[in-house]
Amino acid sequence: MIQKLRQIQHQSGSVPTKDQTVIDSFGNDVEGLKMAYEQAVICDLSHWGLLKLTGDDRLRFLHNQTTNSINKLSPGLACETIFINSIGRIIDLVTAYITNDSILILVSPNRRYFLMEWIDRYIFPMDKVKITDISEENAVFSLIGPKCTSFLKEGGINDLAELPPKNHRLMTVGGVSMRVAEGSGLDISGYTLIIPINQAKTVWGQLTQLGIVPIGNRVWEQLRIRQGRPVCNKELTEDYNPLEAGLWRAISFNKGCYIGQETIARLNTYKGVRQKLWGVKLSQEVSPGTLIVSGGRKVGILTSCTNIDQDFLGLAYIRTKAGGVGLNIQVGKATGQVIEIPFVNHEYH
Repeated sequence: MIQKLRQIQHQSGSVPTKDQTVIDSFGNDVEGLKMAYEQAVICDLSHWGLLKLTGDDRLRFLHNQTTNSINKLSPGLACETIFINSIGRIIDLVTAYITNDSILILVSPNRRYFLMEWIDRYIFPMDKVKITDISEENAVFSLIGPKCTSFLKEGGINDLAELPPKNHRLMTVGGVSMRVAEGSGLDISGYTLIIPINQAKTVWGQLTQLGIVPIGNRVWEQLRIRQGRPVCNKELTEDYNPLEAGLWRAISFNKGCYIGQETIARLNTYKGVRQKLWGVKLSQEVSPGTLIVSGGRKVGILTSCTNIDQDFLGLAYIRTKAGGVGLNIQVGKATGQVIEIPFVNHEYH
């Protein structure tokens, strides 16, 4: 069924990655980046993973496995939460959508199988929990931009104003029933759509016909670096913990025990975060993995970098003692400065 979606995307000029699994670009990168901040764009995130937890113990189980407070969430609510290991290092930042009979978990594209095995490992015989991979049965679209609601209203979707932050619900769009969630996954307003895969082509066509501009993964990568949204295998690895990554938004310090909780609580209590994720503005493009120097000392490492119309931006972990915003740095042959990024927060709770 994904082939039908790819056919209509190809008609709009899509260019896939070498492995054909992701739309890299629609040949409109400059316009797409601008429209994400001024109008509305749509990005196909169907290569991300979608897992489904069912069973009477599903809320308690996910509550005990991840960093955020899940137990008291009612159907229709959503939250970001983090899987971490026993020493508090990051496995994945996910979004959990609570429904009447399940929890849908949107996971990073390269963590789907790992998380399936990780979750299954902690399901014991007495637990009333079942984990299912429903990635192939659904498409996931991200709508990004300040005018998303206006465009959707023009298409006859009039009850989005009633969708508060961190909420989601089943809606009918052009005769197709889908789950619409508030939030684009970035710190830009928008929505996340979870759609039956056999209806994905229809919905994509309807939304782009409304004037919503399609963008590929290349523009999404530019957006997420500018926003400071960390991703797996770059900023989110088992080398770092959630507080270093600035993901306080996805952590509850009032819940009970969970895997890795003692480490996170101790770092918060004793203000023990030794490095922090920041944005960096550079004089030229630099390869991720390059060491960062300031005052003749190694102070960090570059994890991501992008060129946005000769504006070179990156993400980097910088030692706390070295400083933060405004710090002048050398990254390979490039000079640069540490800058704010809206997605993360570095205030102790």
